[in-house]
Amino acid sequence: MKEKIQVGIIGGAGYTGGELIRILLHHPRVEIAFVHSRSHAGDPIYRVHRDLLGDTELKFTDQLDDQTDVWFLCMGHGESQRFLQEHQVPGHIRIIDLSQDFRLQSSAQFAGREFVYGLPEWQRECIRQAHDIANPGCFATAIQLGLLPLAKAGLLTDVHTTAITGSTGAGQKLQASTHFSWRANNVNAYKTLTHQHLREIHQTLLSLQPGYNGQLFFIPWRGDFTRGIFVSSQLRCTLSEDEVFELYENYYAPHPFTHVSREMVDIKQVVNTNKVLIYPEKIGDQLVVHSVEDNLVKGASGQAVQNLNLMMGWDETLGLQLKASVF
Repeated sequence: MKEKIQVGIIGGAGYTGGELIRILLHHPRVEIAFVHSRSHAGDPIYRVHRDLLGDTELKFTDQLDDQTDVWFLCMGHGESQRFLQEHQVPGHIRIIDLSQDFRLQSSAQFAGREFVYGLPEWQRECIRQAHDIANPGCFATAIQLGLLPLAKAGLLTDVHTTAITGSTGAGQKLQASTHFSWRANNVNAYKTLTHQHLREIHQTLLSLQPGYNGQLFFIPWRGDFTRGIFVSSQLRCTLSEDEVFELYENYYAPHPFTHVSREMVDIKQVVNTNKVLIYPEKIGDQLVVHSVEDNLVKGASGQAVQNLNLMMGWDETLGLQLKASVF
């Protein structure tokens, strides 16, 4: 086995690309061979990702190196499919895609490849055997991790979920709803009950609880902060509080990045980390499951590296022992 593998990052100028570079620069088994960007070719990476000044002298390139082992696709939704149609990617190159293009079973087979949905807390063993990975969405990760133990136990009913995300969830391209003067001191809902992550969430829940005919009513919110997602999912549950904690703690015991809390959680506990913290709160016959994550790390680039570790047969936590900046 190689001491270090060579990886390429396609679409390296965005937020997820920048986070991926930050993590992989300090990964003991990875060397970044190239970071692709047509718009910034020839520019030092730290000119775009200013936090990396002093960490790397790599420059963006518009060339692709097909002698590498793994490519991370960090492009916008729809662009990964277009990229694979326009480029003959050698079969030996593994792909980890961070867009939504291959997450659903109906789109998982594309360009001669079969993408495995990369949620380790659901199908870790499938990921270990996979050649190509479809990385889950940020909202989808936090919501699913709050519901997986219930689905496996066959306890899901109708779920009402609200979740708030930071401005980085909208990507780096400036929009009216990401402009500082609009976002600061402001909160609003968007894509009410229609968010695109609902499809991949339903797909997972049905696989764990076949015949599930409940509904997930999801209202996402834009928050006036930069990083993190806070999710609250409410449903009817007949288990006692002790039974709920036992269910969740047993389910997540083997998983190094998802932790069950016995008190309320907050976003600052997870920002800059690959962790998800879950607090199940039982009130009468209602269960409210709160979960928090960093949308750019566990919700995107960190989970992509977690999937890389599993695919390569390495320790799942390699390169991901990151500490939260609590204050």
